[in-house]
Formats: sequence, C-alpha cells, structure tokens
Amino acid sequence: MLAFVVFLVALALLFDFINGMNDAANSIATIVSTRVLSPRLAVLWAAFFNFAAAFLFGVGVAKTIGKGIVDPDIVTQWLVLAALAGAISWSYLCTHFGIPISISHALIGGLAGAGVARGGTAVLVASGLTKVAVFIVLSPLIGMLFGYLLMVLVYWGFRRWSPHRIDRL
Repeated sequence: MLAFVVFLVALALLFDFINGMNDAANSIATIVSTRVLSPRLAVLWAAFFNFAAAFLFGVGVAKTIGKGIVDPDIVTQWLVLAALAGAISWSYLCTHFGIPISISHALIGGLAGAGVARGGTAVLVASGLTKVAVFIVLSPLIGMLFGYLLMVLVYWGFRRWSPHRIDRL
C-alpha cells in the first residue's frame, strides 16, 4: 500500500510538472520575449505570485475540484490514479501538439471521467460542473474586459506624454 501511495504522489508531481511546463511558460513568455524581465526574474515573479495566490485569493478552486466535481464518497486511490492518468495524458498530448489547454480543466475532466466510470453519471455534482462550465466562457470575457479597461486607463494617464519620454521610464 505504501508503494502505491508513493506512486500516486510521484504521479501527482508529474502532473504538477506538466502544469508548470504549460502554465508557467505561458505566464512568463511575453515578459521574457519583450525583454521586460530576464528569464530568471520572470520565473521568480511567476513563482512568487503562484505561491501568494493561495493566501490572497483562497483555495476555492481546490475546494471545487476536491468536493464539487464528483461525490467524495466514491473517491478511492484507484479513482485518483485514473483521474491523474487521464489528465496527464490529455495535457501532455495537447502540449506536445501545440493545442491550447487548461491544465485545471484537464484535471476536472479526468476526475469527472473516472467518476463516471466508477459510479455512473449519478456521482457527478451538477452545481460544481455548472460553475466550471460557466467560467470557461466567462473568464476570457472578464479578462478581456479588465484588459481593455486597463488599456484605457494607461492611455488616458499618459495621453499628454511623448513616446520618447515614456520609453525612458
């Protein structure tokens, strides 16, 4: 049993590595390619904010994944193994072929698929899956709105400055 638990932890670390390979690269690529920060500072920046996010914004996403996707009563070590295997396979294939992916949604899909295989569709938590589906659509729209508002604020704040003066900053 201990060997199986160690194997599951190793698999979870592999999933975390694939998550980092995908998400961290996306979050720092623009900063490094535009030479705003060096690669080392960009990685430190991403690491700091990934760590700080749990303390600043809470663990609501983790709670939803832990208890809001499938009924917690059916979760076993084998279901966790199946969910991780599905999420790792899907994430790796999409990343390998350059297909955009959300690693969190891959884990949710792996968990939902393993739950359905174990107990049928009755084990799915409709409210949690609905929340995930709604924010798959809303989060890019909210991000676009905030990005637009930030752009307008920056344009408005620097409207009287010459481009040469801004570049020196």
